[in-house]
Amino acid sequence: MQEQPQLLRSLSLTEISFYGIGTIVGAGIYVLLGAVVNESGMATPSAFLLSVIIVSFSAYSYSQMARRFPSSAGEAVYIMEGLQSRHLSALTGYAISVSGIVSAATIARGFTGYFAFFSALPPWSIIVLLVVTLTALACWGVKQSVTMAVLTTLLEIGGLLLVLIVSGDEMANQKIPWGEFVPVFDRSHLAPVVSGAFLAFFAFIGFEDMVNMAEEVKNPGRNLPMGITIALVATGLLYGAIAIAALVTIPLNELRNSEAPLALLIEHNSNVPVETMAIISMIAIINGALIQIIMVSRVLYGMAKRHMAPGLLGSVHPVTRTPITATLLTGLLVIVFSLWLPITTLAKTTSALILVVFTLVNIALLVMNCREKNWNLLELLLPAIGALLCISFLSLQILN
Repeated sequence: MQEQPQLLRSLSLTEISFYGIGTIVGAGIYVLLGAVVNESGMATPSAFLLSVIIVSFSAYSYSQMARRFPSSAGEAVYIMEGLQSRHLSALTGYAISVSGIVSAATIARGFTGYFAFFSALPPWSIIVLLVVTLTALACWGVKQSVTMAVLTTLLEIGGLLLVLIVSGDEMANQKIPWGEFVPVFDRSHLAPVVSGAFLAFFAFIGFEDMVNMAEEVKNPGRNLPMGITIALVATGLLYGAIAIAALVTIPLNELRNSEAPLALLIEHNSNVPVETMAIISMIAIINGALIQIIMVSRVLYGMAKRHMAPGLLGSVHPVTRTPITATLLTGLLVIVFSLWLPITTLAKTTSALILVVFTLVNIALLVMNCREKNWNLLELLLPAIGALLCISFLSLQILN
C-alpha cells in the first residue's frame, strides 16, 4: 500500500514567530488604539500590559499542549486528549474554523473600502479576486505562503516603526509623563484600566493560530512554545511603545475620537503622506486574510485525519504537500460568507467563540495535569487562572 503524502516540515522558529506576529498584529492595532484610549486615557500603556499578562495564561496552556500534541487540529486534539470528549472536540474544531472563516470574510469585505480609492471595480469582484488569489497562494505551498506572510508582516512592523520614528522628534521635545501611565491603585482608577484591557485583549488574539501549523514546523516541541512567547513579547512591546508615542504627541480628546489613530500620528508628526499608512493597512489586511485561510485549512485537515471531518479534507497533494481540498473549501466558504451572509453579526460572535475555546483549552490542561497526578502548584494554578480570566472576559462581553 502506497504511503499517503504528509505535510512538509519546513518552517523554522523565525518563520513561525513572524507568522504569529502577523496574525496578532493583523489590522487590530491600526484601528483599536483609539478605542482603548477612550476607555483608559493616559493609563492606556497599563491597559495593554494588563491585557498581555491576561493573554499569557492561555498562551501558557497552548504552549504546554502544543509541546505534548504537535498536531494540525490543535485545539480539537487538546480537548480530545484533555477532556476525552469526541463531540466537544469536534465542536471546538468547527468553532475555530468558523471563527477563522468569518474573520477572513470580514477582512475581505473591509479590503474593498481601501481598494475603492485605487479602482472602480464592483466590490464583489474585488472580494472574489482577492480570495481566489490568496487561496491559490495557500495551495501553492506552505513555504511560499508563509514566506509571503512573513514579508507582509515585516511591512506591518515597518509601518509601526515608521510611526515611532516620525514621533521621535516630537517626543524628544516634550517631557514624557511616565507617572500618568501607571494608575493609582484604587477602584476608581483601576476600573478604566480593566475596561481598556478588555478591549486590548482582542489585539493579542492570534497566537492560537500558530499551533495549527504544528505539523509543518521543524522541532515543534521546542519551536512552537518559543514562537508563541516571541510573538506575544514582540507585539506587547510594539503596542506599548505606540501607545506611549500617541499619548505624548496627540491631544487626548483628539486621540479618543480617532478611527485611524496611526494615520493620525503620521499626519500630526510628519510630512509623510497619509496614503502611505493606508497602503500598509491594506497589506496588513491581506496578510490577515491569508493567515486565516491557511489556519482553517489545517484545522479541517487535522480533524479529517482524526475522523472528525469528511475524509476528503485530509488529503495532501503529493507535489505541493498542502491540504488542497481543505484549502479550496476554506476559500470557497470565505467568498460565500463575504458576499451573502451578515458578516457584522457573525463577526461579533467570533471573539466569544475564541474565549470559549481558550477556556476549554485551559480546563483541558488542568484536567490532564490532575489525571496524571501532576501536583506542581504552578502547573495547576496557571491554567486555572487562565480559565477563570477567560470566563470573566466572556461574561463581561455578554453583559456589554
